[in-house]
Amino acid sequence: MHIQKETDRRKLDERVVTMPWYVQQFIDYKLPDLSPSTLLEYVRDYDTFFTWLRAEGLSEAESNAGVTLKELEMLRMDSITGYRIYLTTKREGANSRITVSRKLSSLRSLFHYLSQIAEDEEFYPLLKRNIMAKVEIKRVHKPKDTAAKLKGKILEEDELLEFIGYILEGYAKDMEKNKQALYSHEMNKERDACIASLILNSGLRVSEIVNLNIDDLDLNNKVLYVYRKGNNDETFKNPVYYREQAKDDLLNYMELRTLRYRTPKKEKALFVTVPNGQKEGKRMTKRAIQAMIIKYAKGFGKPYLTVHKLRHSFATDYYLQNDIYKTKEQLGHASTETTEVYAHLTDKTMSEAIERRVD
Repeated sequence: MHIQKETDRRKLDERVVTMPWYVQQFIDYKLPDLSPSTLLEYVRDYDTFFTWLRAEGLSEAESNAGVTLKELEMLRMDSITGYRIYLTTKREGANSRITVSRKLSSLRSLFHYLSQIAEDEEFYPLLKRNIMAKVEIKRVHKPKDTAAKLKGKILEEDELLEFIGYILEGYAKDMEKNKQALYSHEMNKERDACIASLILNSGLRVSEIVNLNIDDLDLNNKVLYVYRKGNNDETFKNPVYYREQAKDDLLNYMELRTLRYRTPKKEKALFVTVPNGQKEGKRMTKRAIQAMIIKYAKGFGKPYLTVHKLRHSFATDYYLQNDIYKTKEQLGHASTETTEVYAHLTDKTMSEAIERRVD
């Protein structure tokens, strides 16, 4: 099991014991098929729902673990409507349509399991009445809609190289009066540029970047071996190819990885940092990489740029030179439906191309 999965599995084990026994049973049932990250989101969604049930007087339980199956059976449609309104209108942390849809889908999965799959000792369903079966959840995350939101918010053409160049040199010019920022940048610029370059030249996810080990790197063949999302075989690593640009940036970083970050031989992580108050290099966290990209994006004049938008930037550029099936494989998508986003993103480029005349 790779690093991020280990962390999420540990958090899942801590959170699931605060749930009713039937939720724990459902999580065990789903564990072979879904990642700990997904199941952790399920548990968080159930925690929100059970807390709301108790606050509304729809459950007499003193804690979320005490919410009964009978109380779930007695829910009416106006209760679910009330919960949906609560999610979209609460004063702090109101949810988007996509988030509300996901939270309701989590409930549907649980209720379906309890009413259609799980059995009591007499072989009857645990849940006799499934109110969530009546709830229609409209699909709100369409590729065309996603593409519309991304247009103008990703790097295009020459900007991919310009952003890497900014990390290496431009940021220091902007921070010339900030000695602390300059020191940190001088220490980390090759590593930071390498991370950005690797995403922009391969399309790796941030979790895949975090989990990379030295042994996963094949510089001669320009390939990395990564655990891909949705792969149930936790021992198998997929080969992911990267462009020549990333190879150059990797070589620059690898020359200083051990000495500059005082990285011990036992540390296998490819990308390391020296945490405050510590003396040795350790694996970078997902949050640290995300914060690092946001920092440079603001200085570059693209404050909306994130790690995931770097992946979108690569994918759009890659799709212009390849078909949808190669793009799907390179990105590790489960289906071409997800990859369709880049077909919509490149519509403008395609429309311009058809107007060009060949002399």
